[in-house]
Amino acid sequence: MEIAKPNKYELGEMLLEIGSLLIVAGANTERVKVTISRIAGAFCCNSDLMITNHALMLTLTYKDNIKTFTRVKWVPNMHLNFNLISDISTMSWKIVEEKWSVERINNEMKLLDRRPLYPRALVLFLVALAGASFCRLFGGGMAEMILCFLGTFLGLFVRQETVKLKFNFYLCIFFAALTSSFLVGAYWHFNPDQDFIHALSTSVLFLIPGVPMINSFSDFIDGNILNGTTRGVNVLVIAFAIALGLMVSLLIFNLH
Repeated sequence: MEIAKPNKYELGEMLLEIGSLLIVAGANTERVKVTISRIAGAFCCNSDLMITNHALMLTLTYKDNIKTFTRVKWVPNMHLNFNLISDISTMSWKIVEEKWSVERINNEMKLLDRRPLYPRALVLFLVALAGASFCRLFGGGMAEMILCFLGTFLGLFVRQETVKLKFNFYLCIFFAALTSSFLVGAYWHFNPDQDFIHALSTSVLFLIPGVPMINSFSDFIDGNILNGTTRGVNVLVIAFAIALGLMVSLLIFNLH
């Protein structure tokens, strides 16, 4: 049993929206391609998808090889949501098995996209707690753990606020790293008899781009060299922004 052929624009726009949500949520290139291909196949379509760092280009072709849809969609910056990736993957299998209509898929996508994330206060607290835990693992004492907790908390808060204000993505990283390291550096500057190197070095660990790093490596393995290179360069620029924020704090307080 095949799903009734939908309007080509409705199907194409829906697939582009799904692809965009997957990329923003942190999915790698191959997962996006496989998911889009699976859903398009349920509608008796072949999909050709080109993925870049901030854009998707999709061409749909029915089995009679008549080109039906080609469009490009802009993709915003990454906002990690692994639950959304899992939910969309599960939904794609249901589409194939239960022969969902485009309308039903769009309604389900609206529900998935509106699912509440963790409360902001909880995220700030847990990320700061993770930073303090890393500080302890690196050998920091209680005072360093408290400093790291406060630095991480404020740094993440600054990053969230600068993202809301639509600052350049790399400037958001820089200001967050500067805020975290500035707090630790200021306390260290006024207490030179103590060593707070562990707190200083771990207060910015929450900014390390782990998911882009993994996706870059995954893309190289899957043969998506261009996307892997782009994401790898993005990781390097983020690392540079973190290092620059740390360096400014070190220079301000003349720490060595």
